[in-house]
Amino acid sequence: MKIFLSFIIGLIVVLATQDGAMAHAFLDHAEPKVGAVVTQSPTQIKVWFTQELEPAFSAISVTDSNGNDVDKKDSHVDDKDKTELIVSLGALGPGTYKVSWHVVSVDTHKTQGDFKFIVKAGN
Repeated sequence: MKIFLSFIIGLIVVLATQDGAMAHAFLDHAEPKVGAVVTQSPTQIKVWFTQELEPAFSAISVTDSNGNDVDKKDSHVDDKDKTELIVSLGALGPGTYKVSWHVVSVDTHKTQGDFKFIVKAGN
C-alpha cells in the first residue's frame, strides 16, 4: 500500500510540474522563419506562440545590426488568432535583423526571447 501511495503522489507531482511548464507561451514558429535568409524585404514579422496572448502585455520589435529600430511600432496580437503577434516593417536593406519579443499568456505567465534573420540582396 505504501508503494502504491508513493506512486500516486509521485504521479501527481509530475503531472502538476508538466502543466506548469505548458502554461507558458513559447515561440512556435515565425515568418520569416527563425534564422532564415530571404532575398526580399518582408513587410511584416509574424510570430506564433503556443498559448493565447494578453495583448496589453505582448509586443515584438525589430532592430538592425546596429541596434536601430526598423519596425513601424504597430506591434499587435492578431484579432482572429490570439496566438499570433504581428509588427509591420519598412523596406529593409541587406543585413542581419533581430526580432525581440516579450509576451504574457492569458494565464499571466511571462516569456521573452529573440531570433535573427538575414535579408540578402536579390539576384
